[in-house]
Amino acid sequence: MTSLIKLMSLMAIFFASTFLVVNGLGWLSMESIERWLIAAESVNALVVAAIVISLLFLDLFIAVPTLSIMMLGGYFAGPYIGALAAFIGTFLAGVVGYGLSYFFGDRLLNVVIKDKAKQRDLRHKFREHGVLMILLSRALPILPEVTACMSGISHMKFMTFVLSWITVTLPYTIIAAYAGSISSLDNPKPAILTAVALTSFFWCGWLLLNRYGFRKEANSEL
Repeated sequence: MTSLIKLMSLMAIFFASTFLVVNGLGWLSMESIERWLIAAESVNALVVAAIVISLLFLDLFIAVPTLSIMMLGGYFAGPYIGALAAFIGTFLAGVVGYGLSYFFGDRLLNVVIKDKAKQRDLRHKFREHGVLMILLSRALPILPEVTACMSGISHMKFMTFVLSWITVTLPYTIIAAYAGSISSLDNPKPAILTAVALTSFFWCGWLLLNRYGFRKEANSEL
């Protein structure tokens, strides 16, 4: 379990560093994204959808505020197109992250963890808990990308990954886009309450998993 936590932590630090660098340079700020979407709205909702899909796919390589983008998509394109765009972008990011990590993840694993036995144990541990981790990954902005990549590195069955990813992504994107669609600059309360509720829900899931899952397993290994 220590090797698994180590690798996931390093990946999380990498994704977080991309967010800090991009924001430090003034790229992909929320103000810029809002300006793009305002301009796109003046054309049509499909242009808004294309921008949302692109940004959420880009999240695989450069961390972006995904929940905010989903809500803005709902606000500018409406709940249906906004939700569809959010789902497509997030789905593509997950599948591509899985695929890249499946075929090239061994290189990273060999650098971080050189012991082959620990590598096998890491893959086993993630396959054992991976589905739950994916289902609870929306607790933090960076965690979904980390779990997608870990699914590929651990060689989780592709259909297992896809079904788990869709199970959490579909309702999440629908709720986020709908909350954005019923919010406004004068009344941002629905979006704020939804963000708090979603984050709290997934955090509670992680706390329960840590208390009754990981901790129990850690004690059994001692």
